[in-house]
Amino acid sequence: MIRELAERGLEVKSQVRFSIYYKGQSVGDYVADLVVGDQIIVELKCVDGFCTQHLAICLNYLRASGLRLALLINVQKPKVAWKRIII
Repeated sequence: MIRELAERGLEVKSQVRFSIYYKGQSVGDYVADLVVGDQIIVELKCVDGFCTQHLAICLNYLRASGLRLALLINVQKPKVAWKRIII
């Protein structure tokens, strides 16, 4: 996916870390699968179906990154399923 997006002229970063803070202290990192154009988080899954945990992960990534849009993509089945998450 990274190669295809890059060939289409998009800037793609993989395994992007976002620091998590609690009361001003760093307590860990979230690691997003892809960030496209410094605007969209792409979270790739290979599961039977999406669950609330997958949506929660995307929301946490958005909050930690300050970005507003995420795509949750499931590649498990022949027809790719996806959800757009906006905050």
